[in-house]
Amino acid sequence: MKLYNKIMSFFWLSFGIAIVGYVTFKGMNQGFSRWKIYYVFALVAFAMFIIKRWMMNRMEKHQNYLASLDKAETDSIKKVGDSLDKKEEVKEV
Repeated sequence: MKLYNKIMSFFWLSFGIAIVGYVTFKGMNQGFSRWKIYYVFALVAFAMFIIKRWMMNRMEKHQNYLASLDKAETDSIKKVGDSLDKKEEVKEV
């Protein structure tokens, strides 16, 4: 999934740059009054890039947080399990 997210981020960034270049070129040739509305598509593409990047960072932080919780929970279970094993040994004697 990480590779897919990086590819899509690059796609939105390059798509936004391509739209800006194309609209600017067409605006110079045919007049900006006709082509200026198409800059909205470039803004949408750049917004998608920014949101995608923000969500990727947010998800990575959340996954790290969950991994730290899982590790702490596993460690506490091992500690409780060790103390239970010692109590059972005492009872068996």
